[in-house]
Formats: sequence, C-alpha cells, structure tokens
Amino acid sequence: MAPPVSERNFAIEVVQRLRQAGYEALWAGGCVRDELLNLVPQDYDVATNARPEEVRRLFRHTVAVGESFGVVEVIGPRVAGHSLVVQVASFRSDGSYSDGRRPDEIVFSTPREDARRRDFTINGMFKDPLSGEIIDYVGGLEDLKAGVLRAIGDPHARFAEDKLRMLRAVRIATRFGLRLEERTAQAIGEMAEQIVVVSAERIADELRKLLLASRRAWGMRLFHDLGLTAPVLPEILAMVALPQGPPLAPTGTLWDHVLRVLESLPADASFPLAFAALLHDVGKPRTVGRTPDRYTFYNHEHVGRRMSGAICERLRLSNEEQTRIEWLVEKHQFLADARTMRTCKLKMMLIHPGIEELLALHRADALASGRSTDHVEYCEQLLREWSKEELDPPPLLTGHDLMRRGLKPGPQFKKLLDAVREAQLDGGIKSSKQAMDLVERLLAEKPAESK
Repeated sequence: MAPPVSERNFAIEVVQRLRQAGYEALWAGGCVRDELLNLVPQDYDVATNARPEEVRRLFRHTVAVGESFGVVEVIGPRVAGHSLVVQVASFRSDGSYSDGRRPDEIVFSTPREDARRRDFTINGMFKDPLSGEIIDYVGGLEDLKAGVLRAIGDPHARFAEDKLRMLRAVRIATRFGLRLEERTAQAIGEMAEQIVVVSAERIADELRKLLLASRRAWGMRLFHDLGLTAPVLPEILAMVALPQGPPLAPTGTLWDHVLRVLESLPADASFPLAFAALLHDVGKPRTVGRTPDRYTFYNHEHVGRRMSGAICERLRLSNEEQTRIEWLVEKHQFLADARTMRTCKLKMMLIHPGIEELLALHRADALASGRSTDHVEYCEQLLREWSKEELDPPPLLTGHDLMRRGLKPGPQFKKLLDAVREAQLDGGIKSSKQAMDLVERLLAEKPAESK
C-alpha cells in the first residue's frame, strides 16, 4: 500500500508538475526557514515563473485567492478530513504601496527580484525540494545562523509597504528567539505610530500569534520597547510607570509584574488566558490610592473588566474570546480566599468552563508576586475529589415549578432560584420538597414581593 500523501509530499508534487511543464519552481519563504530550523512548516508556498493562468491550466483543482497578485491555491487530496493546499505564487516585483498593505501593481519577474520584495531575510530564501539546494539572494541563511531578524534592503521601505510588518517583526523574533538587527529595530521605533492604518483584525491576528508563543513575555517587552504600545494598546502605558509593592520599598513597576505573570503562564496557554494575563491589572492605574504603608486598588478588577471589553471590541475579537477575557480579568483575584469561601460560591466558580484558565492565571499571578499557590492547589484538589454530581447536581427547582406554584415570571424568579441553588450546593437541601419549602419560607419573609 502506498504511504498517505503528506502536505510536504504534495508540495514536492506541485514543484515536479511545474518543472515537467517547463517552468521554474521552488519552495519559498516560511517553509524554507522552518525546515532549516528543523521545524515542521505550517504550510508550503511554491514560487514559479508560471503565470497564474498557466498554473490553473496545469492543475485540476485551484482557487484564485489573489490572481491579480500572481497567487493561486492548488488543492490536493483530502487527508485527515481536510484538503491539502499549496499556495503557488508567480515570481514578481511590487510597485508602490499607497494603502500601506498591498502593492498598487506588480510586475512578473525573476527569483532574485522576488526575494528582494519580501519582508525579512530569513523569509526571503528559496529551496529546491528535489535537490535540497538553498537559493539565498538576501543573506537569510547567514542571519538565521546568527539568530538575527533583518529587514530586506531598506527597513523603512519594507515597513512603508506594509505597516503590519513592524508587529510581525516582533512576533517572528519572539517565536524564534531572534535579535532584531539595529537598523530594523530603529525603523520600527521611528514608524511605530503608523501602524494605526492597519485593520484591527490584522493587528489582532498578530497579537494572537505573539501571545501564543512560549516567549510571550519577552515578546511583549520588545513590543513595548519598540514603541508599539502607544498606538496598539495605549491602556498599558499607565502600568509602565506605576510602582509595585509598598511605597517605601517598591519592587518594580506594575508592568514588570505583568511581564512576570506572562512568564509564569503554561507554555501552551490559550490566547484568552494570555491576553487576560496581559490585562489583568489594567484597571489599577485608574483606581490607585495610597495609605502610609501600601497602595490600594479597590475594585480594579471590575474597572479592568470594562477596559478589557473595550480593548477586545476595538480589536474586533470574537464574542467568545471577549467574554472569556473579561471573565478572567474580573475573577483574577476571586479564588484567593477559596478555603474560607461558601461552598456554593466556590462550586459555581469551579463548574465554569474557563476554570482551568482561571486557575492558571491565579497561579501565575501568585508566582509573579512571590505569594503562595495554596489556593490553586486547594481548588485543583476539590476538582479531583468532587464528582460531577457533587459539583454540579441537577437543579431541584425550575421556573416551571415556580409557575405551578402560582408565581409570575419576573426578577423574583431569579432570586428564588438562586437561593435554592445556593442552598443545594451548600448541602442544606437535597430534595425538591425541601427546595419548595425554602421557597415558601422566603415568600413568607417578603409577602409583598409574591403579589
């Protein structure tokens, strides 16, 4: 039996088909870089001197994703439930970028000219997958070996073509642990404010990838040092200068603390968890007060939730992401008193779908502050010991039960059902009869509300 077709093998087949038809064809960009780093590429790109219409004639299944820019997707066989896809782009050089994102016009060209219009040297290399030869017109191989991220040619020109490349530089440097070349870093610092012309969705996508990297704390420090905080996340600026620790014995700034929290997250932390960690104390600068021996930040978690929501909306994150981020920010201190908390309150928190992320945030915050993680271990112990039935039993009463009792739907419903649920989770009642008896007692205490 023939081995299954992998994405890599399919990318080789695409090159072979183009070569057999008389065209030049090479792997290009990120897949070349990743293989040189002994990583599995996330996708494969092929560069060729074939024009888009010629590519489409050669392959049965194609999608013209950017034919005006010389880009065609070649669709391969289905593997593990999805079709293999290789993006084929014609060698080109670009004209001016009046919108700071896409070239106004392109000219089909040579591999050398195509390499020079790309963003960074480590992304500008080609590979012949049939011979294994690396074709490098821009010094990418040398930079990769030296651990340097360098813009191709004039960095100001590269960033002027697509302003998002400034944020992409931070993300790529973070992912691979690279040092930004001096002129490249200087150009970002001088042009950072111009990133505001980029769409919120594209900025959010780069932030998402940056915060998913295991070196996320290092990346966010670089993000700030290059001047990208003010145009992208201005709410963070106030944290940078806010002292952390007692007034007479400061332990750094709030920004230092936030970076330590990011460092303390699990390497595989989700984006909502990492973004919430970045924003968990964003409300502190607006709520800061001072006593002789300490700073106070009353209700900063609620202020932080509102600020986080506004940031998520500005970045056009999904409703699901925004809801989880807001919840994590608001609850980032909630479990600190888990051992003394009412059982019902604790159980209602432990059954939340985001509890694992919340516990990870609590642990990271405690570690970053030099505090005990006992409250986290206690919650994790309860999650192991309590059965699903004990943690989240079926409700003893529903709204229909209250309607049969003769009550009309309204705000009172929620109060009664919440009271019953809390008593159930506390272990005070265990049957529907006991639940209805509690309702009757509550109604007797406030008869006016039952009318």
